[in-house]
Amino acid sequence: VQLQASGGGLVQAGGSLTLSCAASGSTFRASTVAWFRQAPDKDREFVAALKYGNSNPYYSASAKGRFTISRDNAKNTLYLRMNALKPEDTGVYFCAADRSIITGRIREQHAYGNWGQETLVTVSS
Repeated sequence: VQLQASGGGLVQAGGSLTLSCAASGSTFRASTVAWFRQAPDKDREFVAALKYGNSNPYYSASAKGRFTISRDNAKNTLYLRMNALKPEDTGVYFCAADRSIITGRIREQHAYGNWGQETLVTVSS
């Protein structure tokens, strides 16, 4: 599956932004999908994930309560709705997908074999 992220931009602290990730290929709906991000001079980190079948989402501690991951299998699209944004949310965001991820590895970037190009999110204070 090929992925293309979009929707990043500049937003003030407290604002909202929705990222999209368009997927091509027929395996999207059978894939676990996720968002990761990388802040300047930091390692890439897990943000949120959703297993195939739209079961309960997984969030990082910083994302829980503010971000919502969702997917539209009919449109082959993954979303990340981000509310109450903070300057520390600034970074490049990546979408990822894979068909063969066990629950215990869902937060591990190396478990995902398909990655989209990043989209930049900048949150000003």
